[in-house]
Amino acid sequence: MKRLNWGMIGGGEGSQIGPAHRLGAQADGNFRLAAGALDADAAKGKAYAERLGIAGDRAYGDWRGMLAAEAARGEDSLDLVTVATPNSTHFEITKAFLEAGFNVLCEKPMTMSVEEGEEIVQVAKASGKICAVNYCYSAYPMVREMRARVAAGEIGKVRLIVTNFSHGHHGDAADADNPRVRWRYDPAMAGVSGQFADCGIHALHMASFIAGDEVEKLSADFASTISSRELEDDAMVNFRMSGGAIGRLWTSSVAIGRQHGFDIQVFGETGGFRWASEQPNQVLYTPVGKRTQIMEKGEAGLSDDAQRLSRVAIAHPEGFPLAVANIYVDLAASIRGDAAGALPSAEDGLRSMAAVYAAVRSAGANGAWVDARPPMFR
Repeated sequence: MKRLNWGMIGGGEGSQIGPAHRLGAQADGNFRLAAGALDADAAKGKAYAERLGIAGDRAYGDWRGMLAAEAARGEDSLDLVTVATPNSTHFEITKAFLEAGFNVLCEKPMTMSVEEGEEIVQVAKASGKICAVNYCYSAYPMVREMRARVAAGEIGKVRLIVTNFSHGHHGDAADADNPRVRWRYDPAMAGVSGQFADCGIHALHMASFIAGDEVEKLSADFASTISSRELEDDAMVNFRMSGGAIGRLWTSSVAIGRQHGFDIQVFGETGGFRWASEQPNQVLYTPVGKRTQIMEKGEAGLSDDAQRLSRVAIAHPEGFPLAVANIYVDLAASIRGDAAGALPSAEDGLRSMAAVYAAVRSAGANGAWVDARPPMFR
């Protein structure tokens, strides 16, 4: 099968997320890296693109030049563009490429405001193109297994979801001026929220993804435990979903001793599930009144979605880059018109941004309950 042409904006040399995208996109032979504008420094970006094997005439100095040239190429133009630039640029770049007729995968957060998010949803709908958001944790095979079992009613109606995404890598006050850390708590670069917008929305999206339900309202408490930070480095968010389930979410970057710390528990009428990113090959399943069982990636009897996204034999680990790869597997299927899994969409990106702004309002009002839905979905 012919490989699809893929282009990348951002994610250049030294990027944290760039290698995961390059490994993921090309892991299954669906895409080839055909074009890129990889760095704000034009010369540096072009040189790095050529070292990655991109032809010189498709190694661009900036995204505008890339858009103009690729739009004029015709049949061998790009099938997909990934936007992996700083948060504040996501809206402009994503909108421009959608309007020009390109499919887009955008890093989260999709936009910096709810209004921008609503505009992206409208532009994507009008263009008829795919606009996906990289909530890649939803693409782990055993997360897909949990989702399938919840949808099948295996634990009955969902009552409670408890999730957290907490680490301690920003807990050293002496490191607060490190540029790789400082921007996350600077409103000029990160927006209205720090840790909740950075990590918490992954946990909130996962809750909706597994439950098949949407967050309707929330109550939040934010804290900046290091005084030099303008934005929060710790947050507790209670939420209620449209179908009646309640949720508890903790997210922190100052939980020293925790490494990654993303896990989720879903409790229903007749049982419960637990998944943790540090043991991603397993889901713990506890039927009411019975002992806990361990379900393993690759074992017999898993859902079609979990089997489809598993690459190596049981007991062998599949990590973060292959979770990103699973997003690209579903993107390739969607672009080719084949059956695909549940791609995180522009609507998901919009709901996340609405939840961020709702949490900021709630935290500023001493935890008052506020509507977490985007205006266009109320």
